Amino acid sequence: MRKRALITGITGQDGSYLTEYLLEKGYEIHGIKRRWSLSGTGRLDHLLEDGDTGNTLIHIHDGDLTDGTALTRIVQDVQPDEIYNLGALSHVAVSFESPEYTANVNALGALRLLEAIRTLGLTNKTRFYQAATSELFGVSQETFQRETTPFHPLSPYAISKLYAYWITVNYRESYGMYACNGILFNHESPRRGEDFVTRKITKGIASIAYGLKSCLYIGELDARRDWGHARDYVRAQWLMLQQDAPEDYVIATGRQISVRQFIIMCCEKIGVSIEFRASGVDEIGVVAAVEGTSAPAVKVGDIIIRVSQSYLRPLSPPSFRGDAEKAKRKLNWIHTATVEEMCQEMLDHDLIYARRQQTDMKTE
Repeated sequence: MRKRALITGITGQDGSYLTEYLLEKGYEIHGIKRRWSLSGTGRLDHLLEDGDTGNTLIHIHDGDLTDGTALTRIVQDVQPDEIYNLGALSHVAVSFESPEYTANVNALGALRLLEAIRTLGLTNKTRFYQAATSELFGVSQETFQRETTPFHPLSPYAISKLYAYWITVNYRESYGMYACNGILFNHESPRRGEDFVTRKITKGIASIAYGLKSCLYIGELDARRDWGHARDYVRAQWLMLQQDAPEDYVIATGRQISVRQFIIMCCEKIGVSIEFRASGVDEIGVVAAVEGTSAPAVKVGDIIIRVSQSYLRPLSPPSFRGDAEKAKRKLNWIHTATVEEMCQEMLDHDLIYARRQQTDMKTE
């Protein structure tokens, strides 16, 4: 019989890649989507549109992590073998604006799902994956963060995820439930939301290249992150639920670069050399040279990067770098995409879109 997976946040970046991966494994997929979700099913449309009949292996349910009754009903109806809790208010900056809602979705949402599994008598059937985050570590005294590194969250988002982490551990230890946390470091792709920094950069640079905008406004340029590809990371999520016993794992590449370096990398890939001048909120990125024709609207001397005070967080961890040795040893997991390859894929996607927009504007 086919395994049955229930995915919260199925319309998001990770949800779409995980759906693709599980379909390849022969799963029947059930996803929970907020009826009023602005993202819709755009990241899943290539899977849902299967001739005239649709893909009968994918089922979308209306629900919300803030609605325990609806979640219990869906879990009861689906009787899943595996639950992947990927749904969350996942934007760190937004969590400062909506801390109560962030806690309701991220912290209590995980609790509601765990309680549904327990009260429905599915403890011995359903395996549970909780999407944790490197933001749990906050300010860390360790060069590499691993499963034993102390937590010190610095945002409402991270604190809500800390509750979800520990309630998952608690249900595992209290009720013998197969429940585990994946402490995933930053992972990106062309499907990443446009308000996340890497996608904001690739989309912004592509728009500047074709004259759709003149400047990209950014926040903390010195923040250093460990960036991997979402396609690699959803494979790790699946592997965590296939083990004999549930454990928590850090998933990371072990390499970090700064936001500034990521911008430089994007510019280099379109033949633009950029110099950074001044410091703090006055820092700017100025075009020093242009080679080739990949950025037809860019000229030497253009200021294409500025720092905006509005994008700076009240508190921001300066550095994340993960040690995924446990995942490599126990899950046989390694990342396959480098940050350069990920950047190129994202940039190629956004350049195509920008070029199409420019063409449409010329023909109007």
